[in-house]
Amino acid sequence: MRLPAAPDSLQALVDRYDPDAFDATQRVSRVRLSVTGGDDWDVLIANGNATIAARNGSPDAVLAADAGTWRKIARDIRSAMDAYRSGRLQVRHNMHVGVGFLAATSSDTEPGRLRFRSIRTPGPRLSIVEAGTGPPILALHGLGATKGSFITTVVALAGRFRVIAVDQPGFGDSDKPIGAAYDPRFFARAAVELLDALEIDRVNLVGNSLGGRVALEVGLLHPERVERLCLLAPSLAWKRGRPFLPLLRLTRPELGLVQIAPRRVVEAVVHGLIPDAEKGWISAGVDEFLRSYLTPSGRAAFYAAARHVYLENPHGPKGFWTRLETLAPDALFVWGRHDRLVPLAFARHVTETLPRARHLQLECGHVPQIELPDQTHAAMAAFFGERTS
Repeated sequence: MRLPAAPDSLQALVDRYDPDAFDATQRVSRVRLSVTGGDDWDVLIANGNATIAARNGSPDAVLAADAGTWRKIARDIRSAMDAYRSGRLQVRHNMHVGVGFLAATSSDTEPGRLRFRSIRTPGPRLSIVEAGTGPPILALHGLGATKGSFITTVVALAGRFRVIAVDQPGFGDSDKPIGAAYDPRFFARAAVELLDALEIDRVNLVGNSLGGRVALEVGLLHPERVERLCLLAPSLAWKRGRPFLPLLRLTRPELGLVQIAPRRVVEAVVHGLIPDAEKGWISAGVDEFLRSYLTPSGRAAFYAAARHVYLENPHGPKGFWTRLETLAPDALFVWGRHDRLVPLAFARHVTETLPRARHLQLECGHVPQIELPDQTHAAMAAFFGERTS
C-alpha cells in the first residue's frame, strides 16, 4: 500500500532536519507526527538523516497537534514552545527525541540555537540541551525528572543567557553507573566536570528539588565556580524525626536492579500522587520518570538518590544546616505555597540559617518553572541579570 503524502507542514520539517542540532543517542529513532482529527506519519531518524515512513510499531516519541498548529510550527519553530505550554502541541514518551527532532528542524544555524548534545566528562557521559548566548546558566532537574523539566526555561531565557539543562547522571539520557553514590557530592562533582568539559569557569545555577540540593552542594564545595544560585523548591535535610530512618539505612538501592516494576503498577502510583497526571506537562513528566525508572540502572539510581535525600544528617559538624551557614554565593529560594513535598516551613529554617538569602513565594506546587513559568522565569532573569547588566 502506497504511503499517503504527508502535509506540506510536516514535510517541511523533515526536509530541514539538521543532525548537528540533535544528538540521537539511539541507532534508530522513530518520531510519530500526529495531526489531530487526521492521519499519523512516522519519521525515522538514522545515520544523520530523517525520512517519512509508514506508521509501524511503537514510536519513541509522539508529537500531536492540529493542522493549523503544525502549519505555524513549520513557519516558525519558536511557536512550538508556546503551543506546548498551551497544550496545543503534545509531546509524549521520550522528550529527548521529541523536542530534539523539533530543534533539528528549525533551520536555525546561528550561535545559540537550540540543540541537544552528549558531553564526555571524566565521569559519566552527560546529555544536555542548550540555547542562547551570554552569561551561562546550568539547570539541574529534580529526583526522577530529566532535563525536559527545564525545556521551557532554556527557551525562555535564551535571549539573555546561555542556558544549559542537563540530565544528571542516573537519569534521562545520561549514563547510569551501577554502584555510584548518587549523593549530593557525587552529583556536584558531575556538574563541575560538565562545566570543565564546556570550558565554563563560572556559572549561575538553578536547581529544582534534588537539583536545588545539588546546586547548593556545588556552591558549598566550589564557590569559585558559582555566580549565583536560584533554588526552586529545593530538597533540604529534614530537621525533625524521620520514622523510616532505621529501615532505609538497611535498604540497598541495588534492589532496583532486580525489582519487577510493570509500567501499569508504576503509573498507578504516580497517578495517585498526581491527580491531574493526564494533563499537559504533567503527563510528559510522568513519561520521563517512567522512561528511566523502568530500567534496572535507572531504578537503582532513583533509589540511591532518594535514600540520600531522606537520610541526610541535618546537624553536627558535617550536617546540612551547619554547612549551609557557610554558603558564599548569593541565593534566591523560590517556594511553592502548595508544595506537598517541600513544605513552606523550610523557608523559615533557611532564613534562620542564611539570613541574607532572598525568598519568593508563589501560588504553585513543587515545580515552579513549569507550573508558573512566566513568574518563575522573570524572577530568575532579574536575579541573575543583576550581575550581568
